[in-house]
Amino acid sequence: MIAIMSDELYLTVRDLTRRKHELEPGEALFHQGDTVRRVYFVIRGAIHLVRHQASGTSLVIQRAGAGQIIAEASLFATKYHCHAVAMLPTAVWSVAKSELLSRISADPNIGLIFVKTLAHELQHSRFQVEVLSMKTVAARLDAWIEWNGELPPKGEWVSLAAELAVSPEALYREIGRRRA
Repeated sequence: MIAIMSDELYLTVRDLTRRKHELEPGEALFHQGDTVRRVYFVIRGAIHLVRHQASGTSLVIQRAGAGQIIAEASLFATKYHCHAVAMLPTAVWSVAKSELLSRISADPNIGLIFVKTLAHELQHSRFQVEVLSMKTVAARLDAWIEWNGELPPKGEWVSLAAELAVSPEALYREIGRRRA
């Protein structure tokens, strides 16, 4: 997992009024359609942004770990467009959207720091699109490992399968082939 929240961004937002939230695996931080009032930062653990498709399948559109902003585009939205669900025991802190926007508006340097952080997340999102265009489980897994460095712990493989848009069984078979 690549932690994208720079020290600069952390120093910028750490003195804002913030709340800490502790979540258990499977617990929702927010739901699609909820009004956006706060911006969330992962301290530890993992949050997945999940969008449920009309077909009944779900698609992980962000896998946020320690140091990452959750649903950063919601800073400029009125409602969330997906669900945020804890995948592990997770801690996040949040700041009021209005307070963060005021801080960004008041200081161009803070705005630049935030833009840099968002650019990193955009790069990651484009990488995810590239992975999803790959035809085989092996190719998707190779690309994911190249980007992230190594497989996540075994307890996170179901989440990885969702992120790669493959069945958990197909992912387990591919991992098993590699270990044989």
